[in-house]
Amino acid sequence: MGLRKKRHDEPEAPRGDWAVELRGVRRRYGRGSATVHALRGIELALPKGTFTAVMGPSGSGKSTFLQCAAGLDRPSDGTVSLGGTTITGMSENKLTALRRTRLGFVFQAFNLLPSLTVEQNVLLPMRLAGRRPDKRRAAEVLAQVGLADKGRRRPGQLSGGQQQRVAIARALVTRPDVIFADEPTGALDTTTAAEILGLLRSAVDRMGATVVMVTHDPAAAAYADRVLFLADGEIVDHLEGAPADRIAARMRTLTVRTPVGAAA
Repeated sequence: MGLRKKRHDEPEAPRGDWAVELRGVRRRYGRGSATVHALRGIELALPKGTFTAVMGPSGSGKSTFLQCAAGLDRPSDGTVSLGGTTITGMSENKLTALRRTRLGFVFQAFNLLPSLTVEQNVLLPMRLAGRRPDKRRAAEVLAQVGLADKGRRRPGQLSGGQQQRVAIARALVTRPDVIFADEPTGALDTTTAAEILGLLRSAVDRMGATVVMVTHDPAAAAYADRVLFLADGEIVDHLEGAPADRIAARMRTLTVRTPVGAAA
């Protein structure tokens, strides 16, 4: 699954087979004695059409990992590739264009524009990318997230769970290579959170999407195909198809061993 060590005589998988690829990625902040090593040489390749959860205690580097993987922050060393395209070293304009067309984002805060309708919010990535808004595509993704009849409403007329559904539809509208989700259920109740996680799972299983999700919740991580555990800026373990109780047990061991004061 991109985590095992490759034998010397084993052929390298074609770059296009990986949705997300990090090679020797390090991220440092500050200088001298004040240097913080947020990521310490991440080696990772995630296949297309998979759901990966990233967990770790506070200060483990999971937020920095997500930012570097999504091109929102630049690594100090190493390379990041998305869908076979190396984004390390890209100009900010090219990075912005790539994020608008080939990546989707879902955050804890829904980040919807209150003055726009639901349909207009979903179509925003197309408008920002300079593409003609495709209302048929907007209707399609709104139907997929169970909001077929809500296109003309404003975000303020929707519940929190419905607003997060709009955010997922917005993330799906451009058929992105990868959807990055940062604590997407953090502001939701347990029942609504399960519905949102079910939608992300469905995006992978039925639409072939690739989802990378940072979460602190073992129950949320259990929806993923695999869980990566970060500690002190390194991937220290992973679990495949694990239930929430096993994920929680592994997290408890990380909480004990992680140094205080490491970067978030």
